[in-house]
Amino acid sequence: MRIISGSARGRKLFTPASYNRAIRPTSDRAREALFSIIGAQIVNCNVLDLFGGTGAFGCEALSRNAKLVAFVDNAKSALDLIYKNVKLIPDGLERALILRHDLQKGITESLFSGHSDVRFGLIFADPPYRTELSSKIISALDNNSILSSDPLIIIEEEKSFNPPDKLEKLELSDVRNYGDTSFIFYRCKKTINFEHFRSKS
Repeated sequence: MRIISGSARGRKLFTPASYNRAIRPTSDRAREALFSIIGAQIVNCNVLDLFGGTGAFGCEALSRNAKLVAFVDNAKSALDLIYKNVKLIPDGLERALILRHDLQKGITESLFSGHSDVRFGLIFADPPYRTELSSKIISALDNNSILSSDPLIIIEEEKSFNPPDKLEKLELSDVRNYGDTSFIFYRCKKTINFEHFRSKS
């Protein structure tokens, strides 16, 4: 696994020991395809990497000039990997938060102690497959105060996962499949401001 582009391009990432099956890194190929879709949205963006694992997604974002990346995982082995990989990025530790938290307990502003004013424009979540966690995370992020005004939320799941189409604030905007992996995209619902049109008439 390597950083694909940006200030740390080509640097090899630390990966889990072969016996540690609790951490499932996204392949370089799938990650490259995902970042080609996201594009320039990364620059100066606050990014949230949930179920961080190796931290590959967030480190790629840091390499591509994200303003801040918050990594969240509950496993010490994952947090240790994330720390080592963030250190590979020029000034990475200065732009990173590495947080230990059980995401089954929800996502609130209090998780980001000292950074409660941060609003995230890009959220990536890679929960364990074949659990209810993807659905829980989507619901937890819906109408959540940690989101920016126009966030992009990406869930990595198995291709067989059936994501909800619409929630209170979020709606499914795209699904991209790479082998057995799906990237599921959510954005805020677009509402029509009828008052705007009335004022023009």
